[in-house]
Parts: sequence; structure tokens; C-alpha cells
Amino acid sequence: MSAPGRGTPPPVKCLVWDLDNTLWNGTLLEGDDVALADGVRDVITGLDARGILQSVCSRNDHDPAWARLEALGVAEYFVVPQIGWGRKSDAVRRIAEQLNFAPSALALIDDQPAERAEVAHGLPDVRCYPAEHATTLLTLPEFSPRTVTVDARQRRSMYQAGFRRTDEQARFTGSDEDFLRSLDLVLGITRATPGELARVEELTLRTSQMNATGVQYPDHVLRDLLAEPRHEVLVTTLTDRFGPHGAVGVILLERHPGSWHLKLLATSCRVVAFGVGTVLLNWLCDQAARAGVHLLADFRPTDRNRMMEIAYRFAGFDDAPCPCRAAIRADPHEDGSAHPHPVQLLHLAAERRQPPTTLRLNAPDLTAPDVTSDARG
Repeated sequence: MSAPGRGTPPPVKCLVWDLDNTLWNGTLLEGDDVALADGVRDVITGLDARGILQSVCSRNDHDPAWARLEALGVAEYFVVPQIGWGRKSDAVRRIAEQLNFAPSALALIDDQPAERAEVAHGLPDVRCYPAEHATTLLTLPEFSPRTVTVDARQRRSMYQAGFRRTDEQARFTGSDEDFLRSLDLVLGITRATPGELARVEELTLRTSQMNATGVQYPDHVLRDLLAEPRHEVLVTTLTDRFGPHGAVGVILLERHPGSWHLKLLATSCRVVAFGVGTVLLNWLCDQAARAGVHLLADFRPTDRNRMMEIAYRFAGFDDAPCPCRAAIRADPHEDGSAHPHPVQLLHLAAERRQPPTTLRLNAPDLTAPDVTSDARG
């Protein structure tokens, strides 16, 4: 197995299975009556229940291999399967791209040392495991999330709904905005409750491309923020006619008399196409304008969050000096020594913003705490 490094290894978001003599015993093309290897079904269902996606990468003819997976009752567990011929590193890379995951979030299990070596050479961040380790995977820390949220248990079905949504979009003949309107999208913003903090923590841990600072907020820090009256811990959810997307964003906001400090905005990469980040920033700007305050936002460039910087700049945030900056202190959760780039404090003199036209927004009125209203007006 390729070493993940010192300390607690990063979580595996998707396990990619080889088929012959790994997921099942025998070789399909040689006419073997293949059956699931001992204990493999429990591993498949166990990983699925923990919110870890699974896929297939196998040198086989697609149709008979997929038919066998269906006959074995496990085909439904696998997303974006790659069954065919060619280098396995290319197939694993396609899985990562289709899931919008970094290669480091994937792992491969395969009985062939040469195949594992080829993938490790082409994709050195992908962790590789021999087939005989299959029944031990559920005991490994990288496959054992500390908490399993409601969204995690639905992760596979949400991704599968997303692929159906993408297929329909490919057949849609109208504009992108018309397609979004056809989805009946509803974006909800709510104040997080103690019972929802596991979902919020998971978002800060799993989100890197659309995370404004790259800072991960553990449960105990979120609980401290929740107990402070000047802080808002907000969680966002998205639904459409295909079903729920689950929790897709988190906002951490601190109020000051003349300004609001946006400490963190993070949204799932799964909802980038729906413009959720832009909608959230416009809503915050509108709320700040209603309250008569400026907005200050933490931003730290990372190697993956360029899209978030573009969203901030497009929303109107800049580096302009303003007396309101004096009220902002460094977040005690920050450890600047651990990051190569300092936090930038972006500024916006807030003005009223128009409500979104492609979705319905249900959100609290931050100018009147504890009063929930429809924020479309």
C-alpha cells in the first residue's frame, strides 16, 4: 500500500475496485462462474453507509461485466464505472474528474502489483491497496469518518441524481438559465443547530475548491461560535425536482457595530454550476446593506480555491482601505504559521442586491435575529 504520510491519513472519498480476483473470485473473460469474494459485500455496504463513494476500474468487456455486477446485486453501489481497455491510471483519472475530486481523495484496490504500480506512477496521490486487504478496509482510519451525517448516508444517491441531472441538461435545448429554472431549485439558509454541526464540520473538512480560506473548523470550535451572540453559523441546503443535494454550504459571520466579518464561506463543488456561491454572496451583501454595515471577508489563496477568489472579486470585494477594518481581529482558530499565504481581508461597501432569478431562496433576516423570512423580497 502506498504510504499516505505521517499522522492521521486524509479521508478516502472514493474507493475504486478492480473486478477479477479482487471484487469477485475468478476471471470473467475466462468463463469462470465468478462470485463475490468473501466479506466483500459487507465492505461495499459498509463503505456506502459511511458516505464513501465506490467505483469500478477493470480490464473487461463492459456489458458482460456490468451484467454480472447486476446479477450479484451490487451494481447500484458503483458510480462512474470504467470497464474497458487501456491504462488504469487513465481510467482512475477519469473517475476523479467526473466526481470533481482531487486524485488524493481516491484509492484503488487491485490484485495485480503491476496495475497498482502503474496507477501509483501515473497518479502518485492515489492510495493503492492489494486485494487481500479488502476485508480490513473498514478498520482503517482513512475509511472511518469520525461522524456519519445524514447527508453522508445519502451521498451515493445524491451523486447518482446529479448524473441524471447532467444527462437531462445535455438534452435540454434552451439556455443555461432556462434549464436552471426548469429544475425548481430551492436554496435554504438556516441558522445551524447543535445537531447540525457535524454536517457543518464535514463541509469545512471536505470542501477545498470553494473554500475561501482552507481553514477547517472542528466541532468544538463551531460549538463555541454557536454560543457567541455576535456570531452566525449558517448552513445552506439545496433541493430540486431530482431530489435533495443535501447541505451544500456554510457561512461563518461575526457582527461588529459598523461591519460584518465573513470568516468563512465554503460551498460544495457539486453546486458550482448552480451559482450557489454567487447567490450567497449577493444575499450577504443585501443583508449587510439593509443593516447599514460594510462587509469584510477573509480570503486566503490556496492551490485549489481560485474559483472562490473570482466569486469574491466579481461580487465587488476589493482591497480598498476603510476605517471599518480596525474592528477586525485575527481569528483565534487561525494558525498563520501553518500556511504559506497570509489571510487577506477583502472589503465591500454593501449595496442592495436583486434576488436570484434561477432559484427560490429561503433565508433568515440577519437584520432581525431569530426572525426567519423569505429573502426573495
